[in-house]
Amino acid sequence: MDRFLLNKKQVGSSNDSEEASTSGGREAKKRKYRKYDDSYLDFGFTSIEVNNEEKPQCVLCLKILSSESMLPSKLKRHLETIHPTMVAKSRDFFHRKLQNLKKTKNVFTQQASVPNNALLASFKVAYRVAKCKKPHTIAEELILPAAIDMVNIMVGESAGKLISKVPLSNNTISRRIHDIADDLNYQLIEKMKSKDFGLQLDEATDSNSDAHLICYVRFLADNIIVEDLLFCKSITESAKAEDLFEILDKFIAESGLDWEKCIGVCTDGARSMSGRYGGVQALIRKKAPNAMWTHCIIHREALASKSMSSELNQVLECVIGAVNYIKTRPVKARLFKKLCIDMGAEHTALLYYCNSRWLSRGNVLFRVFELHEEIRIFLQQERHENAKYFTEADFLLKLAYLCDIFEKLNNLNLSLQGNNTHILKLLERIAAFRKKLQLWIKKMNEGSGQDCFPQLYKYAASNELVVSQDLMVLFTGHLSKLTEWFSKYFGHDDVEKFAWIRDPFHAQAPPGFTSQDEESLIELSCDSSLKTRFTSSDLVEFWLSIQNEYPNLSSKAL
Repeated sequence: MDRFLLNKKQVGSSNDSEEASTSGGREAKKRKYRKYDDSYLDFGFTSIEVNNEEKPQCVLCLKILSSESMLPSKLKRHLETIHPTMVAKSRDFFHRKLQNLKKTKNVFTQQASVPNNALLASFKVAYRVAKCKKPHTIAEELILPAAIDMVNIMVGESAGKLISKVPLSNNTISRRIHDIADDLNYQLIEKMKSKDFGLQLDEATDSNSDAHLICYVRFLADNIIVEDLLFCKSITESAKAEDLFEILDKFIAESGLDWEKCIGVCTDGARSMSGRYGGVQALIRKKAPNAMWTHCIIHREALASKSMSSELNQVLECVIGAVNYIKTRPVKARLFKKLCIDMGAEHTALLYYCNSRWLSRGNVLFRVFELHEEIRIFLQQERHENAKYFTEADFLLKLAYLCDIFEKLNNLNLSLQGNNTHILKLLERIAAFRKKLQLWIKKMNEGSGQDCFPQLYKYAASNELVVSQDLMVLFTGHLSKLTEWFSKYFGHDDVEKFAWIRDPFHAQAPPGFTSQDEESLIELSCDSSLKTRFTSSDLVEFWLSIQNEYPNLSSKAL
């Protein structure tokens, strides 16, 4: 039985091999095609490559035949059947048709494809349109016609024709902007991967009442600190901590980033952001245990500067009322502008006050103080109830003081903004401002604050006024309140533990350093060449420059 089965298997396998060889031979036979010969042009045929396969093409009707038709008999039959009137034509006739076909192909290719220079120019224009926040139609309606006119005049019409080939339609500009944004985001994500990073989060609402979650990122790449916008996502639901974290967590997951690499989170003091148990920073710590939360210093400065006494707050409310009365009525605004022009004022319009804008309070007060005489005359003509305040000397002295103090607060706020800053530098500026507050209180009590509050004493001197003792008490009380609030928001910052970072050549090692780190710090403090580098470079640049020599110290400092 086995013998018969074995013979059957052998027979079956032999049959299979014969069938395979037969089928393989047929396939190989099918794949054998004739190659194009120059003599086929006598029948009106040239060759074209389709999917890496050479096929015949008629130069008269442009029809492409199959590869099996690459035979003189089949080509001749096509000529006699489809083009019987062309059978007697000479080879020169078909050659001329072939040349016309090639020219047509070249023209079509040139018209259908965008040159690399035109493509690059299109991206450049789209980038500028996006950067200037202009509508996408401006490129086709204004930029391109203006560019053509300038080139036609300065260079020539031939150059203008080249400019006209740059694609700048509305949809094209929109598509280019999205491509640029996607490419920038891709580059940023690729740089971030496998690197420690810190996040700064803020919830913002625009003029259309649309809420957005804005996230900035900071990380180290190629021995420089990179700061960039990570994303700006719309908040479609509520602004609870869970919803905000879901937006952030989804982006991190889609981008392929590692939560374990997140070592810092900076937010404002809102409960949804800073809550220790249910806030965004608490939810982030569950994913990134090493992340340290920081209350944004600029937000803290804005909160500390909000405190004002009832008397000074009344001055601010009066100013806001006068501004709104003039600015919210177009006719009043035009009449006030004409009055300012007639009186030779430097400005002809007031500024709106916005509580959420950090610099708004100081800017509004300063503009009103500059135009207080024009405002007084206008409000008296309109018989407005606030007109009487602009005739009172104490009111104007208070207004001058507020201009001075909020100008100083605005300068402090601006000094806390910008790139390449760090907590040590910012806290030094806060400490300096707190000491200035003590100095201003002292000068005010001594009656020698002319240099500290120029608007106040300049106005008092020009109008032969004396700053009364009651006003002195009011102003010093406000300065004392500012001192208390700055102590409340910044008094808990322990910067002494960072002394070794600010000056590694004189400071002692902080608690928690290992013996190896202490030895490295001693070696660093005794290196005279590094000491020279430390005095001539920025703090961050110095610690970046010694990463290879002292990796542990550098990583801890950074």
